[in-house]
Amino acid sequence: MPTPLFLSPLRASHSGLQRRHLLASLPALAAALAASRLVRAAQATPVEIWKDPSCVCCHDWITHMEANGFHFTIHDTGNNAVRARLGLPQKLGSCHTALVGGYLIEGHVPASDVRALLQQKPKALGLAVPGMPVGSPGMDGPAYGNRRDPYDVLLVARNGSTRVFKSYHQAPR
Repeated sequence: MPTPLFLSPLRASHSGLQRRHLLASLPALAAALAASRLVRAAQATPVEIWKDPSCVCCHDWITHMEANGFHFTIHDTGNNAVRARLGLPQKLGSCHTALVGGYLIEGHVPASDVRALLQQKPKALGLAVPGMPVGSPGMDGPAYGNRRDPYDVLLVARNGSTRVFKSYHQAPR
């Protein structure tokens, strides 16, 4: 293939040299990307969770959270005792109770809301999604079809009072 008139032979050999350097650096680039993934995994936000050992939706919520940078220590002992110990009113209960960054997380709270809580650092007990609303993380698998119930994520004050942290009023997918 002839060299274009505007490209000198010196410049053509220089671009070939650049291409060789680029190709030679690809393994190092791949190693750097792999290392950054390991660092991110090592920096995952720790979460401690109490749940029933046979609860499938709790496992699905954990999977959702892990995909969003959280790392779990799991206690398959149920969550009623820890919920009472932490001071969460029973009416706000769900199938699992977690602790992250000093905050209580009750039920199927989306990872994005947990991240927002950790960034905002309000003076509160934590977040709760009472019950088990279909369409919330962990309650959104194929078994539920396209059903997506509206629900609120509640910010729970230390005295047990609540206010809406975020509302999810979703239409079916």
